[in-house]
Amino acid sequence: MNAFSGFRGHNSSLRAANPLTDDQIARVAPSIFAEHKHGSRSDRYTVIPTIEVLTALRKEGFSPFMVCQTKSRDEEKRGHAKHMIRMRHESKIQNNQANEIILLNSHDGSSSYRMIAGVFRFVCSNGMVVGDIADDIRIRHSGDVIDNVIEGAFRVLDDFQLVDMHREAMQSLTLNVEEQHAFAQSALTLKYDLDTAPAPITTTDLLRPKRIEDQKTDLWTTFNRVQENMIKGGIRSRSKEGKVSTTREVKGIDQNIKLNRALWTLAEAMRKIKN
Repeated sequence: MNAFSGFRGHNSSLRAANPLTDDQIARVAPSIFAEHKHGSRSDRYTVIPTIEVLTALRKEGFSPFMVCQTKSRDEEKRGHAKHMIRMRHESKIQNNQANEIILLNSHDGSSSYRMIAGVFRFVCSNGMVVGDIADDIRIRHSGDVIDNVIEGAFRVLDDFQLVDMHREAMQSLTLNVEEQHAFAQSALTLKYDLDTAPAPITTTDLLRPKRIEDQKTDLWTTFNRVQENMIKGGIRSRSKEGKVSTTREVKGIDQNIKLNRALWTLAEAMRKIKN
């Protein structure tokens, strides 16, 4: 298995239907409130607590709906560990899904301020990450961090018009059974090294819908079924030795984002082929 598969859930997270309060955030991701840099950082490192950035973003109409923090094995880094906030702007909440801005940061050197686009589906409480059709904003811990992050957030917000267009294009394309399985097979190669051993799950497992509305055969729905089953796990699997288990949820911040983006890119490739 590749890097996506090796994660063992070393993080804590919280998602809610309403904007999260500071008290809720602090219980799950205390590093968001870190006031000091980790000792490994140089004097050029500007310490801007993520909560100050979040407070400024709230004033601009952004609200946090999900937070996550990596659990570091290094005791000294736990108060500075990488964290993620998924936010929605008041203008970007739709009927069955919401466009989200994903903010990543740390104060131990493992991450700069980084913002990428995401989509959240209410029906399955599942968050996706947009591929390379949207800007990936990176801001170093130096200079006017807060203003640069706010500017970056609005740049990502502008990209949602393009994201919506691509999603609507996927919804308009119907996949036959062979095409659905081809998509699922390609998705398996993103997570498992099929050259060394068969995948512990099948394309049928990835394509299995969890609800009636996900039985549609358009590209967007097919992509969502595969993405949810692969990211959330819970599928009965069998190792090459014959041991039966269930697949784990991909909880690691880096692993989740990397696999999510790869799946979106795969869906984009299928869209281009179908067009």
